[in-house]
Amino acid sequence: MLAIFLKTLPFFAVIGLGFAAGRLRFFSEEATAYLTKFVFYFALSAMLFGFAANLDLHAIFSWSFVAAYLSATAVVWALVGGLALARGTGVEAAVFEAHSGVIGNVGFLGIPMLALLLGPKAVGPVLMVLAVDLIVFSTVLTLVITAHREGRMRLGVLGVLALGLARNPMIVSVVLGLAWGAAGWRLPVPANEFLTLLGAAATPCALFAIGASLAGRRAERVGVALWLGAAKLVLHPGAVAAAVWIFDVERYAGTVMIAAAALPVAGNVFILAQHYGVAPQRVSAAILISTAASVVTVTAVLAMMGT
Repeated sequence: MLAIFLKTLPFFAVIGLGFAAGRLRFFSEEATAYLTKFVFYFALSAMLFGFAANLDLHAIFSWSFVAAYLSATAVVWALVGGLALARGTGVEAAVFEAHSGVIGNVGFLGIPMLALLLGPKAVGPVLMVLAVDLIVFSTVLTLVITAHREGRMRLGVLGVLALGLARNPMIVSVVLGLAWGAAGWRLPVPANEFLTLLGAAATPCALFAIGASLAGRRAERVGVALWLGAAKLVLHPGAVAAAVWIFDVERYAGTVMIAAAALPVAGNVFILAQHYGVAPQRVSAAILISTAASVVTVTAVLAMMGT
């Protein structure tokens, strides 16, 4: 376990550096916002396109993989949301608690870290996890919030959802990259080197941006945040591990799936909470607590899987 901890430590050290820079006001909130935008629209998109363009979709896609991750995540989502309702939490806040319990920081933290720790082959399974998170569960959240506020479901909401997915550079990069690879085209050498150079900035910049963004958050509603952090870091990977066994997912892909499920709560959950004006404090606290605790839990999960 010590060897794995030493492998993961540099990633969290960069997050810590970003956190210190934010706390000391050396890196302002505006600078963090622009760094995040650079990673989201340029560096990470270049990395994702380059990875996807060199993948064989038929080789990485597996119905058993998708079924295992989707079913396990849905169970945890429903459990966390149901317990929130049982506490007397409103429907909208319960939906965001459920979302916090299952949506991990796959894009900014998972892809760069797992690709280095588990090898380039990990990218395919991680991309499938990311696709399910973004396309399925973000859609469910939007539909539930909209239906609750309007008392009904409008067809126009589906158009807004489709437009939102089309504007997400991570989804666009993955889809275009897979289409490029499926067509049997090879990336020209200058283009491949350009993507490699730009994508190399994704890992350090994304990790630094995570830390800097956490610096401005406070741990409010600590009791709820601790539960949400435990659900994300323990309950979710545990449920995914059970589903991997039930659906007989291939060992390596299953290992990557469990590792991805063990990641801390994603920052985009807070962005959605702010957008809808629903429970941003408890979501922010869950992100802060789960990211800090994941230094230990991610290492433990990787160690238990014998990676």
